[in-house]
Amino acid sequence: MPDKINWYPGHMAKTRRLLQDQLRAVDAVIELCDARAPQATRNDDLAKLTRGKARILVLNKADLADDRETSRWLEWFRREGLEAMRFNSNGGRTKDILGKIEAASRPALERFAARGVKKTVRFMVTGIPNVGKSTFINRLHGSAIAKASDRPGVTRSNQWVKLNPYLEILDTPGMLPPRMDDQDAARLLAYLGSIRDEIMDTEDLAGGLMALLYNIDPAAVAKRFKLPEAIEPAPHALLEAACKGRGWLLPGGRFDTDRAAALVLDEFRAGKIGKLTIEEAPNGR
Repeated sequence: MPDKINWYPGHMAKTRRLLQDQLRAVDAVIELCDARAPQATRNDDLAKLTRGKARILVLNKADLADDRETSRWLEWFRREGLEAMRFNSNGGRTKDILGKIEAASRPALERFAARGVKKTVRFMVTGIPNVGKSTFINRLHGSAIAKASDRPGVTRSNQWVKLNPYLEILDTPGMLPPRMDDQDAARLLAYLGSIRDEIMDTEDLAGGLMALLYNIDPAAVAKRFKLPEAIEPAPHALLEAACKGRGWLLPGGRFDTDRAAALVLDEFRAGKIGKLTIEEAPNGR
C-alpha cells in the first residue's frame, strides 16, 4: 500500500491570506488546471475563495493531453456552468484567451465608461502548483516577465503584470488544499509534478504511473520503453521491463530502478510518451 500523500508547505498558508487580500482588487479570475487531469488539478478552496467573481477555467498544457478527452472535459465543465477553454502556454494562440478576458471584463469596463472613467481591468491567475501559471502569463505578455519552472513552489509571492494600459494580471503562487482526503487525486497530482518528488518513494510513484499509462494506451507505453509483448501490467514488473528495454542497467546487469523512476516521471511530464489524459471525464470515454 503506497504511503499517504500530503504536502502543504508553510508558504501556502501565507499564499491563501495574500490571495484573500488581493481578491478585493481584482475584477475577475483565471483559474488554470492541467488538461491531463482537469478535476484533480483544481483546488476546491480556490473556487470557494473566488466565488462571486467572473471566472475563466483554462485547461492548460492541452498539447500534452488526449484531444478527445479534453473536449469531453470542456463539455462537462460547461454543463457545470463554467466558462472553460483549452490552452497550450508553450505555443498556444493568445488571441482566443485574450478574447475571453475581454468578454469577461466588458461589464466592469462598461460600468466605469458610463461614468466617463477608463478603468484598468485586473485579473488574478490562480491554480495549484506546476499547472503553468507563470508560463501562461509570459505567453500573454510576450516575454519572460514571470519566473517559470517545471518544479512546484517556485512562485512565492504575488506579481502584477501589465498586458496593456488597461489590463493587468496578477501572478499568484500555487496553492494546494491543506488536506488531501482523495488519495487517488493526490497520486495524479504527484504524477504530474504538482507535489515535490522528494517527499515520496519515486520508484513506487513511477511504477504506479507506468501501470496507469499502460492501462490507458499500452501501445504508446510499450513503444516508448521498449517493453516485451507479453508482460505483467504490474508497477514493479513494468519498471524493471523499462530498465531492460531502455538499457537502464547497473554493473552486473542489475536494474537501475532509481534512474528509471526519475526518467519515467520526466518523460511523462514532458509529453514524450504521447498525448495522454490520466483522469477520465465524468461522462466516460
